[in-house]
Amino acid sequence: MAGLRLGPLLRYADGSSATVWVEASRPCTAEVRCADGAVGEARTFQVEGHHYALVPVTGLTPGTTRAYEVFLDGTRVWPLPDSPFPPSVIRTSTEGDDLRVAFGSCRWASPPAGEKDPVGPDALDTLAARMANGSDGERPDVLLLLGDQVYADETTDTTRRWLAARRDLSDPPGNEVADYEEYTHLYYESWLDPEVRWLLSTVPSCMIFDDHDVIDDWNTSAAWLEDMRATGWWQERLLSGLMSYWVHQHLGNMSPDELAADPLYAAVRDTPDGTDALRAFAARADEDAASARWSYRRDFGRVRLLMVDSRAARVLDEERRAMLSPSEAEWLRAQALDAPGSYDHLLIGTSLPWLLPQLVHDAEAWNAALCRGEKGARWARFGEDLRRKADLEHWAAFPESFAALADLIAEVGSGHQAPATVLVLSGDVHHAYVAEPKWRSESPDARVLQLTCSPVHNSIPLSIRLGFRFGWSALARALGRRFAWHAGSPLPPVSWRKKGGPWFGNQLMTLTLHGRSARLRLEQAQEVRGGSPRLATVTESELAR
Repeated sequence: MAGLRLGPLLRYADGSSATVWVEASRPCTAEVRCADGAVGEARTFQVEGHHYALVPVTGLTPGTTRAYEVFLDGTRVWPLPDSPFPPSVIRTSTEGDDLRVAFGSCRWASPPAGEKDPVGPDALDTLAARMANGSDGERPDVLLLLGDQVYADETTDTTRRWLAARRDLSDPPGNEVADYEEYTHLYYESWLDPEVRWLLSTVPSCMIFDDHDVIDDWNTSAAWLEDMRATGWWQERLLSGLMSYWVHQHLGNMSPDELAADPLYAAVRDTPDGTDALRAFAARADEDAASARWSYRRDFGRVRLLMVDSRAARVLDEERRAMLSPSEAEWLRAQALDAPGSYDHLLIGTSLPWLLPQLVHDAEAWNAALCRGEKGARWARFGEDLRRKADLEHWAAFPESFAALADLIAEVGSGHQAPATVLVLSGDVHHAYVAEPKWRSESPDARVLQLTCSPVHNSIPLSIRLGFRFGWSALARALGRRFAWHAGSPLPPVSWRKKGGPWFGNQLMTLTLHGRSARLRLEQAQEVRGGSPRLATVTESELAR
């Protein structure tokens, strides 16, 4: 009999359809049966000895909520027996509904129940507990996970013990993951957490990777990549990372129509074992970033989400260095400018913040100039070493890409068909803040903000707290200008100021969008003496009326 190894995850949901992702213990037919009689089914496909299905459920009635169950070869496997959680549901939207979008990044796996959590309560666990206890009005309509869903290079003690039982950790890559099977263990550790498992079964999710999904500083520079390719373990690590990301995260980002038209999905499903087809795709993506597109678009009524790959789509040659390849940049432009006036809010999801503290921005632009050789070979070597040690690889480290995004936002946000807001949603930097840009030429009509929120569940070292508090100060801005002067860097097309933060903790931001209005709330997971952790509101503000 087939068993449920992982999932279900409710991934896509719109007014009439949904997709539900599962992993089974053997080949089988997976079914999703809704309480109102709607049924979807799919045969599992195989990758590296694992069996997965993404079940499309179509013909749903807009504006309804229905409980669902999962069956494998006719046997019910979800909900789990004696589950303490309410039934998992599929909600379909209607035009004009409010949209509640919760987002964050950087989730290190929570320890098993009963063990002390070294980094404090998990914001996703805490959100799930609040929803399960009946606070249905707090339910997000969609959850955006903006990178570092798993940590391939910073494994937990539990995972290290599992790895040590499998292979000799004195051999590279040591206590980091090495292959596809070890990646699957990371997803088990993270997504079998009971609260998170239920949360992901009942709230649709959109995901994108960041560096730790593969390795810290992934694609930071051409020199970095050359060094990694010289090792004996990198190729298998990268291919396994891309393959496992495609299976566990990327597939669910696509709509049923996109899945039906996707040639790789067809190739993987149409063979007894899709491993070779998926591995060949990952190898092409490694050799030529333009051969794969991880970015995607989702429309939620009059809200448009453009989730942007700011890791694998990079051009690393120092003379042509760009955050996005030409084809990726053109895709972003085309999606943002498609059907102007058809959306009220544009959400640009990018794991790495576009706007950073001014000192950090100027330091990254200065470092980019050094690495291009503008101060000579000695400075270039120093710059590359500093870039890796200090993680100087955000949008600011790609000055032309930074400016191009500013120009695109200004174009989208200007004129009588402009949306009410253009909001850049990011994570990565282990704190939260709100920053607002001002264009040196005419500013757009839309309200433009950088909204950064991380971590969901991770450590926040004192150095980060002190560094980012200082980074937003007037003294830091003055110091940043010295970096810019030394590099001869031109002024960026925008200046900006912090409007809120920095806030430190395990946290989530939630946007509530209604018509052309937008509200933002930041909540942190906090310990309660003698009780369960709770989400406490840190700040709430109106972004657009």
